Amino acid sequence: MYIPRMRPAATPAVTISPGGPVHGRLRVPGDKSISHRYALLAALADGTSTIGNYAPGADCASTLQCLRALGVDIRLAPSGAGGGATVTIAGRGPGGLLPAAAALDAGNSGTTMRLLAGILAGHRFDSTITGDASLRRRPMRRIVEPLERMGGQIGTDAGRPPLGIRGAALRGATCEPPVASAQVKSAILLAGLHAEGVTQVVEPVATRDHTERALPAFGVEISCADGRVEIGGGQRPAAAALRVPGDLSSAAFWAAAAAAIPGSAVEVADVGLNPTRSAFLDLLRKMGADVTVEQAGVAAGEPFGTVRVRHGAPRALRIGAAEVPGVIDELPALAAAACLGTTLEVTGAAELRAKESDRIAVLAGGLRALGADIEERPDGFTVRPATLTGGVVDAAGDHRMAMAFAVAALGAGGPTTITGHEAVAVSYPDFFEALESLRQPA
Repeated sequence: MYIPRMRPAATPAVTISPGGPVHGRLRVPGDKSISHRYALLAALADGTSTIGNYAPGADCASTLQCLRALGVDIRLAPSGAGGGATVTIAGRGPGGLLPAAAALDAGNSGTTMRLLAGILAGHRFDSTITGDASLRRRPMRRIVEPLERMGGQIGTDAGRPPLGIRGAALRGATCEPPVASAQVKSAILLAGLHAEGVTQVVEPVATRDHTERALPAFGVEISCADGRVEIGGGQRPAAAALRVPGDLSSAAFWAAAAAAIPGSAVEVADVGLNPTRSAFLDLLRKMGADVTVEQAGVAAGEPFGTVRVRHGAPRALRIGAAEVPGVIDELPALAAAACLGTTLEVTGAAELRAKESDRIAVLAGGLRALGADIEERPDGFTVRPATLTGGVVDAAGDHRMAMAFAVAALGAGGPTTITGHEAVAVSYPDFFEALESLRQPA
């Protein structure tokens, strides 16, 4: 079980005692990536949309807060298990957002900032988007450059937030982002919706395609072929009634725990099975886990179903640059699983250094503090089997680091104290309660 420790407000902590497998059935919160996109498109649609199982974390709340500040009428009602909500959004139509009275605060959400920048670049008023200290350290030139090529006018602080956006008449363009990023691709496509002519995005490596699936759900025509996504400007999204599947990136931590700890078996129901997100499950199989997937259906182009993971004989795994974009958010979970019994080598993942924290440095330092054998490199890391002792580790304000350290703590020989554990509220507010439920006697 986990035991919250009384600490000063600035350094909250949680202590996890080791021992025993995890087992049980649960649901995870609504998918964060999909929730953002549905809310943004609903705000641009004609008519009123409803979004069920909207993600409960702080990141997706930031998107709603920004949209409200831009004149969008939004109402929330509880929608049952998982802490999600049904969100009702009265769309203002493309180009219909209103100037905000103050700077828009994206909190810790890079998705909010980047996608909203694509939308506001085509609105004929001035906007400023800022965020917390972590977000203000993250690189933004990767969206500024293509948006400027389309006619946008965006100022930054040496390539970082806050973003000062002067809305302009946009024109379609062909953009080839040098860094494979679903957020960059999505920002360009949302700008293209407001542009004159056709906008194309050519990806160096395929990334998650939630925007490509969400646009048709709101009646927008796009074309996808051979790594190229094309959208025609001037289309009017239509309101929709949608439900967000469970977040596979959140489920990844339970899958990793079940894979790593002998005797474990976890089942996650109603979770998204988008093929651009499920490579993580294939990699768990290669690491020796027993993984089965049962698809239950498809909603708004997004497949969903049940994932079952059992512990298996561990095997070494190497992940290279071509595979990284498909598992960028799940790499911390894989590292946590690996340090409990196998070797994992990751290369081509320098993008991890530009997330909510420098995830390579924080992951390596944190796991090492727990007794792990981990070697840090500029673009990745290597984890080798070791006997974890437990200890004190800092999540550095990063939700995925807090969850990864919690998974590793389950297999340690002694208790682990995670400072900054409250960062899980960004994506999975009930994470530690769910952890406790999986450790109860069967």
